Amino acid sequence: MDVLIGTDAKKLISKAGLKVAKSYLAKDNTQAIYFSKKIGYPVVMKISSKDIIHKTEAKGVKTDIMSEDDASRAYDNIIDNAYGFKKDAIIDGVMIEEQVSGYELIIGAKRDMQFGPVVMFGFGGIFVETFKDVTFRVVPLDTDDAYAMMKETKAFKILEGVRGKKPANIKAIAYVLMKVSKLMEQNADILELDINPLIVDENKAIVADIRIVKQ
Repeated sequence: MDVLIGTDAKKLISKAGLKVAKSYLAKDNTQAIYFSKKIGYPVVMKISSKDIIHKTEAKGVKTDIMSEDDASRAYDNIIDNAYGFKKDAIIDGVMIEEQVSGYELIIGAKRDMQFGPVVMFGFGGIFVETFKDVTFRVVPLDTDDAYAMMKETKAFKILEGVRGKKPANIKAIAYVLMKVSKLMEQNADILELDINPLIVDENKAIVADIRIVKQ
């Protein structure tokens, strides 16, 4: 099996027609500062390691990086935390990403032994494991399937806009669901795919983080 993370995974998903957050892999403090300035503050910094799937749990994510000093300190802190979490982890470096805001969703896919490729939808970030408010569909998905999946979750009302917050672009989410469905349908070597989070606002949906397992 081959696990794709970071820029490799984003390149694949970008070719499929999805928007991804600008990102670069920094191997040291100097690169962390350079790439942060290149993207433009604020940025997000995340550990890049196939051995660390749950980045937040490993304290491997830093948001609101606003300066060169922030970027340098965050790089060291993330690397230290990663080794503290898993001392034998193979670490590629730290991903420097543009900071985007909106609703955090998860869209995943896997190959089920009984049903074949299936797609999952739910609220992302730390909430996916807390609330387990997710829904599944067998590939291929059409527009009706994509909308039905979203409406099956309890969280859908939040996406429609609550307490003055602007509603999410539901059409953009449906587009991502159908693209993931097509990706699984056309690429038999993809065993698993996890977009978490997919950041959605009233205008667009952007893939902020993705992990792909290929055979």
